[in-house]
Amino acid sequence: MATDLTSLLEGGVIIPSFEATSRKQAIHALAEALAEKVGLSARLIEDAVMERERLGSTGVGEGVAIPHARLEGIETPTGGYMRLVHGVDFEAIDERPCDLIFMLLAPKTAGADHLRALAQVSRAFRQSTVRDALREASTEEQVRAIVCREAADTPA
Repeated sequence: MATDLTSLLEGGVIIPSFEATSRKQAIHALAEALAEKVGLSARLIEDAVMERERLGSTGVGEGVAIPHARLEGIETPTGGYMRLVHGVDFEAIDERPCDLIFMLLAPKTAGADHLRALAQVSRAFRQSTVRDALREASTEEQVRAIVCREAADTPA
């Protein structure tokens, strides 16, 4: 199954601008938004993602965090994107606050698909042009255009 950012966001959510003061608050808001889309409780999503965060930070550097979890009851990998007005501490490897957050939820049984989706998200966010464009985007449509352009340019 080819997984790119476009397909991850197809059934997911985009929050172009959000005010959060902590990692937990950002994760909570994305969990709430995604819960409706995937048909699970926000609490279940938030707990699974926070449990994964305790294993090690998902702050990958350059202001990017990719919190993720595998859950029962999810059919396909689904993503939620959020840009924070002010970055928050995700204990990133470069110690920078994170303002670009991409939450990835995958089926409990999707080992390889989950890893492929994580790799795809990571590849996209490693590019400074993508990060810069996302930081300038102020609407869901602008974010979607950047993500779709990125998916078209990146080999799966």
